[in-house]
Formats: sequence, C-alpha cells, structure tokens
Amino acid sequence: MRYRVSRSQSLSAVAQAFLLLLALLTGASVYAEKAVDESEINERVQQLDRTIERAGLLQSELDVAIPADKTALEYRLDETSIEALRLIDQISVGMAQLPEGNITRNALMERFSGGLLGLETALFERLENLNKRIQDAESIFIESSGTDRVASQAFSFNLRTLRVRYYGALVDVIHSREALALGVDDLERVVGQRLRQEAERSVARVELAAAAFAEVNRRLSAGTGNADLSSALSQLKINRDFHLSILSALVDQMDRLDLNVASYRTVIVRESNIVSVGLFEQGVLSQMLTEGWANLRDAIVKGAPDTILQLLIFVIILLVFRLISRVTKRGVEAALERSNTKMSALLKDILISGVGGTIMIFGIMVALSQIGITLGPMLAGLGVAGFIVGFALQDTLGNFASGAMILIYRPYDVDDFVEVNGAAGLVKKMNLVSTTIVTFDNQTLVIPNSKIWGDVIKNVTHQRVRRVDMEFGISYGDDIEHAERVLKEVLDEHDLILPKPEPLIVVNSLGDSSVNIAVRPWVRTEDYWKVYWALTKQVKMRFDKEGISIPFPQRDVHHYSEDKNKYTGERV
Repeated sequence: MRYRVSRSQSLSAVAQAFLLLLALLTGASVYAEKAVDESEINERVQQLDRTIERAGLLQSELDVAIPADKTALEYRLDETSIEALRLIDQISVGMAQLPEGNITRNALMERFSGGLLGLETALFERLENLNKRIQDAESIFIESSGTDRVASQAFSFNLRTLRVRYYGALVDVIHSREALALGVDDLERVVGQRLRQEAERSVARVELAAAAFAEVNRRLSAGTGNADLSSALSQLKINRDFHLSILSALVDQMDRLDLNVASYRTVIVRESNIVSVGLFEQGVLSQMLTEGWANLRDAIVKGAPDTILQLLIFVIILLVFRLISRVTKRGVEAALERSNTKMSALLKDILISGVGGTIMIFGIMVALSQIGITLGPMLAGLGVAGFIVGFALQDTLGNFASGAMILIYRPYDVDDFVEVNGAAGLVKKMNLVSTTIVTFDNQTLVIPNSKIWGDVIKNVTHQRVRRVDMEFGISYGDDIEHAERVLKEVLDEHDLILPKPEPLIVVNSLGDSSVNIAVRPWVRTEDYWKVYWALTKQVKMRFDKEGISIPFPQRDVHHYSEDKNKYTGERV
C-alpha cells in the first residue's frame, strides 16, 4: 500500500511503521553504552503524539482551505512533518538502546502493532508535492515585479531550503534502517541519485549566477555603471550565495552517504573565495590545482600575443614620456638660468623636478590605460591611501609645510652662511623636507625644515656688504692720536675696504690694562674674512714698527714699609 498526502492518517501510519520496525529488532541494546532514560523516551512519544495530532488538523484544514491559505498551510504541514521525523529518529535511538523485554519497549510494540508501511514512500510523495510548489513559486517570481518579486523569491528560497531538509530526513531513514540491519540498497541508490541531481542543478545555478555577476561587475568597472547595473549586481550576489548554501547543505548529506563530493566542494571553495577545511579534503585541493593550471595554460596560450603587445606598448609609452620629461627639464633649467627673475635654488629645483614629474605621471596614466587598467578606482584608492599616509606622516608633512614657507619667504639660499638651530655653516643643499649645512670644519649637518622655521634664522651673508668689527688695545703710555693715524693709514692702504660708508676709528673703552680703540671698516660680504685676517696682521706689524705697544693684562703692586722703635713704639 502507498501513502497519499491527502489522508490525515498518513503521518500517524508512518510513525507506527517506523516504531514497529524498531521494536522487532532483537539485541538492540548492543548500541547502548549506559542505561537509557525511559522517561525521556516517553516524553518524546508524547511530543510525537501532539505533532501527529497537529499534522492531522493541518491536513483537515488543507482539504477545505481557500487557495489563498493553501500555500501557508502546506508550508506549516511540511515543518510539522519534519519535526515529527526528527522525533521519530530520536525515539528510534532510544528504542535501540533499551534491552529486550523492557516494559517501555513492549508497550511501544503493543501500541504500534499496525502493519508495515513504507516510510520512504510518504517522504517521496511529500517531496513531489514540494517540487510542484517550488515550480509554482518560481513561475510567480518570473511574472512579478517590485516588492512582489522580492517576496516570491524569498518564498522560493524557503521552499528550496525545506527540500534539502527533506533529503536530510531521507538520509536519517537510511541510517536508521542500517542500524536495524534492514535492506537500504534501493533506498540509498534512489536518494543518492536525487542528491546528485539536485547538486548538479545547484552547481549550474551557482556558476550561471557567478558568470553573470562577473560580467555585470566588469561593466561597472568599465565606467558604464548605473542604478540598474548596481541593483542587478546585488541580486546576482544574493542568488549565488543562496545556491552556494544549498549546494553546501546537499554536500553534507551526500557526505553522510559516503558519496564522492570532491567536485562539488571544489565549486564551493572556488566560488566563495574562502579558504576552508574542505579545501584540504581528499581530491578537492588536487582538483582545484588541476583546474587552475589548465585555466592558466589556456590563458597563456590564447592571450600571450596580446599580452606581449600590450606590455611592449606600455614600455614604449614610458620610454617616450621619460625622454620628453628629460628634454622638458633641461629646457626649463636653461630658461631659468637665462631669466632675470631672482628666485632661490630651492624654487628652481622644485620647478624643474615638478615639471618632469608631472610629465612622467601623465605618461604612467596613459600607459596604464593602454593595457586596460581603469584609472578611476585607482585614483579613488590613492585618495584614501593619501589620507592614511598623511595621518601617519604628520611630522614629515610639517617639514613640507616649513619647506614651503622657506621657499616663499626665502630667508636663505644655497651658499649662504647661516646660523640656525644652534648650527652654523654654509647651506649646500635645500629641499622641501630638510636643509643640508656644511660647517667650516667640513661637517655635514642635515636639519629638518620644521626645526629651522620654528627657530631664529641668522643669515650672515644675505646682505651685499658687511661691517668688520675689530678692536685694538694700546697701553696707557702710548699716544692715542698717533695710534689712530696709524690705524687710518692701514685701512687706507687696503684695497678691499670700501670708501663708502667711511670706516670708523674711535676710542671705545678704557680697559684694565689698555686703551681700546674700535675699528669699523665696511667690505663686501664675500671679502669679510680676508679683510679681518689681513687687518689683524697688518695692525700688529705697524704697531711694532711705530713703537706702539699692545699691552697684555698686568697688575701694578705698590709695597709700603714702616720702621718702629721696639721699646717706645714710635716711628723712626
């Protein structure tokens, strides 16, 4: 006899048949490692009774329901049936662990003493009914639009998930019958075939959705994006992810039947782009490597000429723009040298390198576009990366800002003698980040621009002329006017001393050991040290010749003595 879904007693008969098969098993206690809680089994039986009663009520309602309610009642009946099958499986496990002759076991045998019925037949009938409802739901999905289309798709997805749960119930029946040493070959063959067919359909749907997803994504990346394409991309992703989940559930059921699922796991790992434990199962990794090598080989064979040509064009474009950059930099450098505009060496370097760098950046963008790389996402990514890098390099950006201020206000230039941040020397190199100074004893100092701009900058050689501040001391016994005439003659004889402004020769101070005469001649900035050292030598030589002494520190000590009568104490 066969089950018919229209009968309200079908689910009860299924339960009776399954429990009777379990009760007829002898020696079932070999599966138990410890005593079974009989009250728990009785509780499961009571739950099963309530579930069967609810299923009968649903079936009765379904026979007289209006079409609008049939869909919801069918779905509720499926959920109730799966719940009943779960309870039957749990009761069967407990029954198998009870010893022969147990009171609870005998009571269940007496209660479920009806005829043997084909449990799998009822499940297959239920599956056929579910398949028809899935087809109806998909037909509604195709014909609907807007929110109705979304709702119909969600309902179709739920029904497909329910079908996988039915297959799981069939696998549970197979395992239970194996435990009872009953024949399962025919049932296992049919269920395995159904699972393979369902898995193949799921793979087809996954690959179709993935291919469509890749095409729509390519169009969006090509800059032809619009709202419809974005919506289609989201829908395709939903479809692909759902069918991947269905395929994964089917593979789990096939695994329980010891079927070969390596090819299906390969599809799951490849399309989900997630490295999982399933990748390392037998056959999965080798198949993925084989497919990957075959795809790479085909791509190389088919696309090698085009790839070589694109790379050649890429290299040629870069070389051409590099040549243009060099020529342009030389032209700008020559134009700046001929220009009468006064600008710092730093500004010249920035202009020259900026022009060359701009041309090279433009060349790189042109070259990338020739090999099919879209620049829009790249520029957007550079913007985000620039924000992150800027946040991480705040100190460096501070040096850039200080370098820009030095560039604008030009407090010093290359070859200027400066004193900055406690260092003194000639400026040898400048850029937007730092300034390189070489001291007079040939030490190289690299100072960040932020340290320079935030401190006092003393540019010794910025002015065209400088005053040489010197001071010479003569003794108090020398003629001051004579010394002044000698000093004036020494200054007049020196060719590098400027006549305007006139040199200054005055008595500056009266020291402890000398009369100090200040000498203040004016010279060109580049002649400062030559004059300083020459005057020091010449003044000493003329003072010696004229008999004018340059005193060294000395102190006069005056000693007074008084003699007294040792008897009277009077001064003698």
